[in-house]
Formats: sequence, C-alpha cells, structure tokens
Amino acid sequence: MTDQLTTPLQVTARLRTPVTEHDHVRGPLDAPVTIVEYGDFQCPHCGLAHANLTEVLRQRGGQVRHVYRHFPITNLHPYAERAAEAAEAAGRRGRFWEMHDWLFEHQDQLDPVHLTLGVEQLGLPVDEVEAEIERHTHGDRIRHDFVGAIRSGVDATPTLFVNDVRHDGDFTPDALRAAVDAATG
Repeated sequence: MTDQLTTPLQVTARLRTPVTEHDHVRGPLDAPVTIVEYGDFQCPHCGLAHANLTEVLRQRGGQVRHVYRHFPITNLHPYAERAAEAAEAAGRRGRFWEMHDWLFEHQDQLDPVHLTLGVEQLGLPVDEVEAEIERHTHGDRIRHDFVGAIRSGVDATPTLFVNDVRHDGDFTPDALRAAVDAATG
C-alpha cells in the first residue's frame, strides 16, 4: 500500500455569467481588462471600493472597462434594493452611471425621502422613477444579477472579477492597479 499525499484543492472562483450588451458598462468596450463588480449601494465596503475603482479607472482608463451588477444584501441593508431599483430606473433613461455615482456618494442618504431628492437632483422624472421603484419594475434585472452572483460564488460585497477571475485581494488603489496590470500582462 502506498501513502497518498493529499493537498487541498485550490479552486479559483470564476465569473459564470458573461458580460453582455445588457450590462452596465463604463469604459472602452474593447478594453483588455474587464472588472465586473457585484455590489450593494448601501454597503460601506462597496463605497470604499467605488472610490478606489474610480481612481483606478481614471489612471488606467483606456485599459479597463467596469461592469456593475447588483447584489443587494437586504437583510443588512434595508435600502439597498430600493437604491438598485432607482439605478435601473435611471439606466432606463441612459443615466445609470450618474445615479450609481450619486448613490455611492450619498450612502448615508438612501432612505426614500433622500433618494427622491437624489432623483430630482439628477433631473430625472421623480414621479415616473418613484412609480417604477414602487412597482419593482426592474426587480427581474436585479434578481438576474443576484442569481448570476450566486452562481459565480459571490457571498459578500463588494466582489470583483478581473477578466472573469475572482479578485480576492484588497480593494486599495495599489492592489486594484496591480490586478489590472497583471491582467494586461
């Protein structure tokens, strides 16, 4: 009988839902690096990642496209799903990224009253957006993102995939730049 050495199998989580024309994409469509973010607008860690991603996109703009997908953790963040609905309503009007940025810059103001003020500040039709939020018009889109996240092994926010491989490192600008540089490598 021989002894067998067993080592833990290391499995790198991979993105299971490919990027399509239905995704929210910022940056060049033909960029060599794609960062897919599963996020929650009320998550403070996502807020930090947002600031750092913004900086990396500014520095590596031509090399990176950023895809945002919803992963609202509603049992911890009671306004996350409503914020996602507002982002999708804005997206329907070609203003997803403006609302996305507003939501992250005002994370402490995602309650319905402040959210309505944000919609108004962006010049969106408040009554229409509010009606879409109340009817959960964009719920299927948010659920689609959420299910895709689960299939890809997402269990927390933010979770990033760099060229379809889960980024398990820090979300500091240096770490994100290094991940982008390695992916262009």
